[in-house]
Amino acid sequence: MELIGRDDDVASIRAFFETAGVRGGALLLVGEAGVGKTAVLDAFAAVETGRGTRVLRAAGVQFEAEVNYSVLNQLLFPLGDDMAPLTDAHRGALRVALGYELGSLPDRLVVSNAAVLWLRSVAAETPLLIIIDDLHWVDRASAEVLGFVARRLVGSPIAFLGACRTAERGFFSGGGLSEMTLPPLAADAARTLVDRRFPTLAPAVRRRLLSEARGNPLALLELPSALDGDQRTDFTALPTVLPLPDRLQAMFASRVGGLPERCRLMMLLGVLGGTTEVTRLREAGGDTCDLDDLRPAEDDRLVQVTANRLSFRHPLIRAAVVQACSERDRRWAHGALAEVVDAPERRVRHLAESVVGPDEAIAGRLEATAQALLRQGDAIAAVAALTRAAELSPAPADRSRRLAEAAYVGAEAGGEMATATRLLGDARRSGSLDTHSLHAAAAAAHLLINSDGDVTTAYRLLAAAIEAGDHGYDAQNPVLVEAMYSVQLISWWVGTEEAGRSARALVDRLVPEPPPLLRVYASVFPDPVRATPEDVATLDTLIDSVGTGEDPTRLVRIGTAALFADRLSRLRGPERHLAQLSREGRGPARRHLGALIHLAIDAFLSGRWPEAQELSDEGIAVSAEHGFTFFRWYFDWVHALVAAGRGEVEAARRLTDDLLRWAVAHQATGVTFFGLQARALGELAAGDHEGAYRTATRISPAGRLAPYRPTAMWAGLDLVEAALHTGRRSEAVAHAAAMREARLDELSPRLRLLTAAAAALTADDECARDRFEAALATPDAELWPFELARVRLAYGERLRRLRDTGAAREHLTIAHDVLTGLGAVPWQERAAGELRATGMTRRSTTDVAVTLTPQEREIADLAGAGLTNKQIGQKLFISHRTVGDHLYKIFPKLGITSRAALRDALTAYDQQG
Repeated sequence: MELIGRDDDVASIRAFFETAGVRGGALLLVGEAGVGKTAVLDAFAAVETGRGTRVLRAAGVQFEAEVNYSVLNQLLFPLGDDMAPLTDAHRGALRVALGYELGSLPDRLVVSNAAVLWLRSVAAETPLLIIIDDLHWVDRASAEVLGFVARRLVGSPIAFLGACRTAERGFFSGGGLSEMTLPPLAADAARTLVDRRFPTLAPAVRRRLLSEARGNPLALLELPSALDGDQRTDFTALPTVLPLPDRLQAMFASRVGGLPERCRLMMLLGVLGGTTEVTRLREAGGDTCDLDDLRPAEDDRLVQVTANRLSFRHPLIRAAVVQACSERDRRWAHGALAEVVDAPERRVRHLAESVVGPDEAIAGRLEATAQALLRQGDAIAAVAALTRAAELSPAPADRSRRLAEAAYVGAEAGGEMATATRLLGDARRSGSLDTHSLHAAAAAAHLLINSDGDVTTAYRLLAAAIEAGDHGYDAQNPVLVEAMYSVQLISWWVGTEEAGRSARALVDRLVPEPPPLLRVYASVFPDPVRATPEDVATLDTLIDSVGTGEDPTRLVRIGTAALFADRLSRLRGPERHLAQLSREGRGPARRHLGALIHLAIDAFLSGRWPEAQELSDEGIAVSAEHGFTFFRWYFDWVHALVAAGRGEVEAARRLTDDLLRWAVAHQATGVTFFGLQARALGELAAGDHEGAYRTATRISPAGRLAPYRPTAMWAGLDLVEAALHTGRRSEAVAHAAAMREARLDELSPRLRLLTAAAAALTADDECARDRFEAALATPDAELWPFELARVRLAYGERLRRLRDTGAAREHLTIAHDVLTGLGAVPWQERAAGELRATGMTRRSTTDVAVTLTPQEREIADLAGAGLTNKQIGQKLFISHRTVGDHLYKIFPKLGITSRAALRDALTAYDQQG
């Protein structure tokens, strides 16, 4: 069986014996119960056997701890009874000790010496490894002999490896032997272990298991066996503390059960309170129990109490404590804790667990707590709070409403599809659910989308519920506003103008007016071409308002609104932070996906293509883990873009074909436009200009930017280029004019670059130079290296045809080097071909020494320090355009494609110099 997460530990043991002597020395492996000491011993023994070492092995057994020499017998029995190398005195003493002969009890020192001599004689022919497991249960006689042996092995061909529990040696005295602590499994290894052994656990159940087991392999492997079928797939069915299976009960529950009641109650406060603060525990115990009551548990090494904290010596002791206490005791503990905790959310949850029967006051407070938890990014805790609130609701209507909301949060944010399905079913079966419940409709829509249902049906379901609802389109109604976000997003996936307009009309009906974020979510996001300047300004204000610890839902929605307006880079830091929190299990799965989507797109547009691929791979894994099957398409699209950009034509075609088939099957017309954009780029890379034109015009016809198709903006330059290459000059001119008339240049610098480039490509020779120069003058154009390189390539091609060879070479050289850095092979080869046509052969930038001019170095240092082009220009008394030109030449020289890599690249440059 594969040993997971312990390669470094086994290697450390090997390294110890490599340096401790000539295959000699002794090492104690120390760790808590269940941490995997035996598995590591097994792995090391297998390694040594493969190296030709003979392994002798024994283990202490608790019920044999009073039998003299029982473990020594285990260890030496495989050697047989031929002790010819020993003297008669040593042979006789050892044979009696091992039970081979009857006689009076031999002197222990004689037995110890005899054992050392016999082992040395055996090891003279073959190196030996002695492994003793569970040293804490070794009988006294054997322990003394083994300690004697272990201290006399340095320089011999014998290695001694023992294992015992932390701070438990039993009768064994190491006498200063080296020790190595075996820690709990690292988070990644623990997760891998659980995923392989229990692949069907729901994500939240898995996270709960990982949290309570705290990297203890025995707990990770045993705790799931005590869960029933529902508990494995629905985290709301889990008890406060996971139950102990039979094997673990024998290890811990009996020890806890034998403690005095007051001791158990004090431990229970520590377990349920989730706190180690001694002062808080003392307050909660009150007259019922006190810290002094913990002494029996301390004596039994179950807990440790210091001046200001209580700690449990093993993660499973917590479960044993809960199991050893009655339901009445648990209610008392929760009630006592509710009186002393500071956080309102924790106080309410303790109160909820302390009551018996319905209680609307607490249910209402729990519902409010759920909203606070959502704002903090804890969707799973919010679902649990809403579910408990439903259980405490006296009125069936309130119970159904809260269950429906819990189902919605689980399906839309938490990534707990099985739980959401059950909760929605419970809400409907109660018979009191409003026919037009918006939470129920939204939950059903999200479940439908992620269960291979079609997007159009999901949209109609939710839109109909909104239209039929008794809410008066009140903009202060949080349930209605939440449903509006969902209907906007789903309508965009539907991708028809009808769906886009009807969804926007629903938002416009809100009174007195839609909230600002919802307004830009409904305008700038799905149709930025027709967004008003006021809406774009509102989006900028919202982006500027994002702060540390931002509500994950608000952050991702601002990012979504910013997507096609090319403002994702301004949210890069907060969304990276959110993604990292989610990787650590501290963020909603759906918001994790949202952050990954935005970060992957931003990485592609910014020229960080390997990062875009890594983020997309992560997104695919998160989608699969949490049942968000629908959202995989985003990441397949980014992979297709990267493949197309690199000229990996077959991979790009396969990815886009799969994406388009999937979109048709799910009636997600909006998704097809993304697939078509990637396909058009791939066809341009392959030189199939006819195919690229036909594909691009499926996104939007030449001369028009279709409404509710934001990808039409991004594919505009591709359409113009393909039209020119296929002799469709009038169509190219019309589309360039459409881009200009749509005022894309006012929406973002990147769209200004694309719009100006389209105008330059379609310009007559007399004014082409000015048009290209205007495109290159776009502020911060170097932030979009792929697009800018394509523009320089096109400019160089035009200049060569105008016989301005010197200027052509300059632009073609820069384009070639940037495209080389990106790995954009087809465009790089075009640039190289154009350079050859000018009579110049461009060598790879790796073939020549990299040299920065003094001014380039100064600009690079300032840009690496975080200054903008404008700030650098002001400092050096040059224009921001000149700064951009310099940076565009600097990046390929340093082998980078973005500003973010400047500092590391300059450090490497200095080291080379």
